[in-house]
Amino acid sequence: MMIEDFGPRVVSVWNDLRTTTRSLVERAWQSTAGGSSMPSPRSVPYDPRADRELSRLLAALDERASEAEPAADDEPARRARRFADACADVLTQQTQSAEVFAQLIQRAHERKDYARVDALASMLAERLAPSEICELARSNNVIVRALAHEALTQMPAPLLTALLRDPIDAAVARFALERQASEFASEEAQRALRQFEDFGAEDF
Repeated sequence: MMIEDFGPRVVSVWNDLRTTTRSLVERAWQSTAGGSSMPSPRSVPYDPRADRELSRLLAALDERASEAEPAADDEPARRARRFADACADVLTQQTQSAEVFAQLIQRAHERKDYARVDALASMLAERLAPSEICELARSNNVIVRALAHEALTQMPAPLLTALLRDPIDAAVARFALERQASEFASEEAQRALRQFEDFGAEDF
């Protein structure tokens, strides 16, 4: 693998990676050859800095891959796509960042990889705190927003009830509780909404 073949932006991002981060993506490249199958979660400590580094690398690789005409004989661009897939696999295995989840979901949807979109959606509640999912529910991307709202609707009502005290997340949490109350006839959600109406956020 010759990083120089991918262009100056990829080289610049690659040179800024720590050795441990490079090793993560190199192992993914070697073991999967950039395949699109969903990886299994890694049982390693979460490294938010690696997330940020790999997110930048993924964006640079996707930009390089998109520069080539589809019919053009551009082997470096094809390899950039495979390397980007390997990078996305690593992020999928480890990320606990709302921003990175949004990036991965949007990327998978643009590629019509709906199995990956579904798999990422199923990870939201496991990997992210409720407040971070609320952040995704305010995303400018309609797919990310819809998946986040769905994840919140599946959460236990007490978790959503706690968010009603937050001035930023309250509107999103209330919407999820209203869905639980109407679509699933949740008594907990109905009770929380009644109490919120009666007492407001301050005394809730």
